[in-house]
Amino acid sequence: MHRVVVIVDANSNPFELGCATEVFGLRRTGELGRELYDFALCSPDPATLMRDGFFTLTGVAGLEAAEDADTLIVPNRPDVEVPRRPAVLETVRRAHARGARLVGFCSGAFTLAEAGVLEGRRATAHWQWADAFRTRFPGVRLEPDVLFVDDGDILTAAGSAAALDLGLHLVRRDHGAEAANAVSRRLVFAAHRDGGQRQFVERPVPDVPDESLAPVLAWAQERLGEPLTVDDLAARAAVSAATLHRRFRAQLGTTPLAWLTGERVALACRLIERGESRFEVVARRSGLGTAANLRARLHRETGLSPSAYRHRFGPA
Repeated sequence: MHRVVVIVDANSNPFELGCATEVFGLRRTGELGRELYDFALCSPDPATLMRDGFFTLTGVAGLEAAEDADTLIVPNRPDVEVPRRPAVLETVRRAHARGARLVGFCSGAFTLAEAGVLEGRRATAHWQWADAFRTRFPGVRLEPDVLFVDDGDILTAAGSAAALDLGLHLVRRDHGAEAANAVSRRLVFAAHRDGGQRQFVERPVPDVPDESLAPVLAWAQERLGEPLTVDDLAARAAVSAATLHRRFRAQLGTTPLAWLTGERVALACRLIERGESRFEVVARRSGLGTAANLRARLHRETGLSPSAYRHRFGPA
């Protein structure tokens, strides 16, 4: 079983630790009939004082527990200017050298960068610390407008709640969309949030806020197999196409067409996981039209062809 280990260090953020525990540590026999991960916490100290002294974490393993991690989640904390401890950084370097997957939530990107494993790589961090990160680590290709970055064996999440987005992405990548949806239902959290952290950056509140897109999104999700267009969505919302684009940008950080395509790809993944082997049927029922378009869209979203996706996530 894939082993996920979280390093907890002094002044670590409890919220992200809770996110990791919820996504990777809880038993899933109720939702899925099987366990997804072997999960453990470790720390360089027998007792670790968490952020702002909220509580002290005890009873977890030492750093040696990270030596056999398949995925290692590095520590994060609000005092980004304070250097991480050498023992923690060396543990991260050893994990990277032996091929473990590394994950940083929020300011965890600073830990990864200090360890030297992000040089020349893509990453993200909370928008509040983007300028400080660029100044300290100019060799890292920071992407400040996204919720998370998947750079293969190193993944980073932009902020606290984005830890859930990245966690569900990892479940989807490891076990497929059906498993990720089951975990998201348990969390009462969207399995996939479109857009990026730009939508959360401080900005003036408009005098007349846009109305919620929730009704038109729910309406479209029930009709993904139909030939929906942006004009159809605009008509349903009783606004012009231009107004709809503005609302999507403001509320979701994406375009109506990109959102619609993403929902159709997610539906195609679920159909394949549930056993539909005729790719032309998957394409038609998900609204992607043709098997060729299904192949192109699925590869863009998952890095897998429909056949490879079925082999990895389809019924045994």
